[in-house]
Amino acid sequence: MVTKSITGTNLNRFLNCSTVIQWNNAIRGSVNEGNPTKAFLLFRQMKQSGFEPNFLTFPFIAKACAKLSNFKLAEIIHTHVVKSPFCYDVFVQTAFVDMYCKCNQLNVAYKLFEEMPDRDLASWNAMIMGFAQMGLSDKVLILLVQMRLSGFQPDSITVIALTQSSCNSATGLNALKAVHCLGTRIGVGDDISVSNTWISAYAKFNDLCSSKMVFDEISVGLRTVISWNSLISGYAQFERFYEAVSLYRNMCREGRRPDSCTITSLISSSIHPEAVSEGKQIHSHGIKIGCDSSISLINTLISMYSKCGDMDSARYLFNTMVERTCVSWTVMINGYAEKGDLVEAFDLFSSMEEAGENPDLVTLISLLSACGQTGNLELGRWINRYVISNNFGQTVMVCNALIDMYAKCGSMKSARETFKSMSNRTFVSWTTMISGSALNGEFEEALNLFLQMLDSGVKPNHVTFLAVLQACTHAGFLEKGLEYFYLMEKAYKICPTLEHYSCIADLLGRKGKLREALEFIQKMPSKPDAGVWGALLGSCKIHNEIEIGEFVAQKLFELEPDAAVSYVAMANIFASKGKWDNVAKIRKMMKCNRVKKSPGKSFIQVNGATHSFTVEDRCHQEGILIYEVLDGLALQLKKDRLEQHMEFTLYQAQAGEVSFHDLEDNCDSGKEKWQVD
Repeated sequence: MVTKSITGTNLNRFLNCSTVIQWNNAIRGSVNEGNPTKAFLLFRQMKQSGFEPNFLTFPFIAKACAKLSNFKLAEIIHTHVVKSPFCYDVFVQTAFVDMYCKCNQLNVAYKLFEEMPDRDLASWNAMIMGFAQMGLSDKVLILLVQMRLSGFQPDSITVIALTQSSCNSATGLNALKAVHCLGTRIGVGDDISVSNTWISAYAKFNDLCSSKMVFDEISVGLRTVISWNSLISGYAQFERFYEAVSLYRNMCREGRRPDSCTITSLISSSIHPEAVSEGKQIHSHGIKIGCDSSISLINTLISMYSKCGDMDSARYLFNTMVERTCVSWTVMINGYAEKGDLVEAFDLFSSMEEAGENPDLVTLISLLSACGQTGNLELGRWINRYVISNNFGQTVMVCNALIDMYAKCGSMKSARETFKSMSNRTFVSWTTMISGSALNGEFEEALNLFLQMLDSGVKPNHVTFLAVLQACTHAGFLEKGLEYFYLMEKAYKICPTLEHYSCIADLLGRKGKLREALEFIQKMPSKPDAGVWGALLGSCKIHNEIEIGEFVAQKLFELEPDAAVSYVAMANIFASKGKWDNVAKIRKMMKCNRVKKSPGKSFIQVNGATHSFTVEDRCHQEGILIYEVLDGLALQLKKDRLEQHMEFTLYQAQAGEVSFHDLEDNCDSGKEKWQVD
């Protein structure tokens, strides 16, 4: 079999003694080695040497086209087929149906499929798989019925295609269970590829019990690395780290050697600060077994370290990468962006462009999100210009991110302009605009946008209603808030989450209806969390309500015994009523439970860098200069207040409301009050 590169003297020797079979072997070897471009070079050399392709050559070349997903190249090769004696060969035609499907040309594939004079089971499977991969579940079912009417029974490939289709169907999990029953009934349930597909499919629906059941039904000797990876990935997807690690240990005990996909799944399940220690251990084990060179794994590791706050480790991995993809750059940029370090994020963005790597949508959205979080409107506008100049201007995801950024930076005018310029608005676009209006105090505008959204036929989801309820809460629109809450349940069949209940409890409490708020919480179908009780306690603080406040605080002490907010709020309620003994008891409880209140912080951004300050903070390197400026501002403020006081007094004198003698007294008292010499 000839699979190695053929150049120079070796090529001449090969041409002199080669046959069509040897050319086919060389082409197939190149495709299997992941070098489709080399396969096309060999195909051209074969034609130039006077050898005509046969019924095996064309399927190999079709597979190379599919790997490249190059439609133009596929059409050129298809032209060669039409001119050959194998134009109607079922094996060749099936290969080209599959090729067009993988080139995302389903219409061309289906036309070729319909024109086939003869079809075998592989032909039907290729077409069914094509529709399944594109999520066209209705087409898949129609083809399945037609296939059975034509006398063909489904096999393992058909069941795999149907399983993929069920993941995209409206009936979801029920459709998957129906396919599972079909596969078991026709006897392909023992096929390891089918079982692996079912494990992954059930995991996508968070039905990990069914995934585990399918896995357990596979004989120990037949379980492959893919079987283990499919189940581990399912647990990792929902950040069930310890179950994933337990499976990993069992995999090693059974003698199965993990690969980079196994380590990647485990690392992805530990992307949160609480599991950073375990993540480092998995990283070390990956190095030990030689699975640390995969680009995908390194990208996942960078993401893990970034999200856990260890930017030095993340940057070290990034700097030592031999080869970087767009994902590598984006993950690193996103790490700095989430930390609020826009200087590093934008420096890396510039380096990315200098390295010849084009940023994608995720890169730009990460930067826009960071600008919104830090309130950096200037950099946000620069990205907007970059988006337009690089033809991302009409991309829905980028436009949504721009609206969010402008809203969080307080520029609702720019947010509205972006929203109005969109030719295609999704429910995310409307929701972002509603949320942005509410965030900036434009409560009436937020509700008007919601009504416009309904009129345009766009269906809201639970996030949309949360934004609407938050607008009603901050505006104090009690009747409208209750109206939209029940509209969500009755008209749109959306089950309220704890966040929705928290909004209504907060809304009732702010309006002084504390008893109604308490009754509302107690009648909730699900157990209220700290967010719901916290909203009511905040209202008790506003209205100085001790009785309900004590009851609510006790609930919060049980749920979050270490949270200082509840203790402080209750202490303030007692203090407002002069109950200092109760305040002392709260302080004692905090001391016994070792509860500490973190000091409040303020943030300011200068030249893209974020600086944080606490009360009387003198530790900043520019502290002396900062306090000089603050003293100057304070003095100017006092001076402005004195001028306003004197102007008002003069106005009163001119209007005859005070005498000239009173005017002199008022001016003197004003000077004394504002302490200005």
